[in-house]
Amino acid sequence: MSEPTSFLLPSDRIPKAWYNLNADMPEPIPPPLHPATRLPAGPDDLTAIFPENLVMQEVTPERWVEIPDPVREVLALWRPTPLLRAVRLERHLQTPAQIYYKYEGVSPGGSHKPNTAVAQAYYNKIAGTKRLATETGAGQWGSSLALACSLFGLECRVYMVKVSFEQKPYRKLMMQTWGAEVFASPSDQTEFGRRVREQDPECAGSLGIAISEAIEDTVKTPGTKYSLGSVLNHVILHQTVIGLEALEQMEMAGPEPDIIIGCVGGGSNFAGLAFPFVEKKLAGKASYKIVAVEPTACPSMTRGDLRYDFGDTAGMTPLMMMKTLGHEFMPPPIHAGGLRYHGMAPMVSHAHKLGLIDAVAVPQTHVFDSAVTFARTEGIVPAPESAHAVAVAMDEAIAAREAGQKKVILFGLSGHGMLDLTSYENFLAGRLQDV
Repeated sequence: MSEPTSFLLPSDRIPKAWYNLNADMPEPIPPPLHPATRLPAGPDDLTAIFPENLVMQEVTPERWVEIPDPVREVLALWRPTPLLRAVRLERHLQTPAQIYYKYEGVSPGGSHKPNTAVAQAYYNKIAGTKRLATETGAGQWGSSLALACSLFGLECRVYMVKVSFEQKPYRKLMMQTWGAEVFASPSDQTEFGRRVREQDPECAGSLGIAISEAIEDTVKTPGTKYSLGSVLNHVILHQTVIGLEALEQMEMAGPEPDIIIGCVGGGSNFAGLAFPFVEKKLAGKASYKIVAVEPTACPSMTRGDLRYDFGDTAGMTPLMMMKTLGHEFMPPPIHAGGLRYHGMAPMVSHAHKLGLIDAVAVPQTHVFDSAVTFARTEGIVPAPESAHAVAVAMDEAIAAREAGQKKVILFGLSGHGMLDLTSYENFLAGRLQDV
């Protein structure tokens, strides 16, 4: 009988607590700064847009944060997610490497994003919030928050980056099916959106612009709080269920991974998989090569500066110490809409500064070529964002073949691409170009 290729955990193995890497960082992350005073921002400065319970998670020094039972009950709709071995891809590449992937596309939203959307909706609900406003790039986050708001009885408004709004209509329809209002950003719903449209009527939008619109909506609408799908500490905290499950599943599989890979836009998917492994690395229990993969069109980690910058285009958010291309950077309209963000999560940026993780940038034609190979061998059509991790996992497997090394590779397949087929159509027709 052949070796097992699927490693599943029972539903009672959903983690009972999230892991906070900040508790183990060798040196502290510089604090966020108030946008007006440029002084360190405290919890009170954040409660205008976030509920107090999530602000406390944002600044907590605790290593472990208990996951509430109502959150775990919803997560049990799809968690634990499977860990799979890509044996057909290994054969195709003729590599001695073993390739494993943690698959988050089994969630109702089709990606990792509901892991934090459910938690944020729950904490807002018990804090008395009536309505959430947010932005979304490719639509995975917006659809996930729409789902979570539906489950917890909250209203939801989503500002979707215009280029993705037009490229990915079915993501918009998912949000509307789950009860959310969705507007193409820059929109006519906010003062900032109208100003951007006046300056550039053909503006394709960006996550920075959409964030500014969502925050303006939040501060002007009673009963509303803002919800962010990546970048911030509490978002990364919620995503660590991915890596915590993967640690246990890799023990089931047998080998210790040599290389851990994840795509990275704002940082939450990558950190969710990688940070529990970084804990073992810091404790001296293992030595991993951990790689964050970004698009060459929006290379905040590989070409950005580590400095204080705003998280949004209008300069309304606190300034964060992060790798950034500048909050006014307008990324080109690549199909990996979820990776079109000018900055990187402070925790991910800090881990990179300390040498705990590496970063590489890859062009989108290589990404889609790898994604098609993966689909034709493993059967799953990856999301364009997730395909960045696929590409580098395949590159590492080929390098192992050339070196005659039996490497063990683990990557995060953060979502499926069944609602991104227009981008595959463009690739297969030869219409995609590298930027």
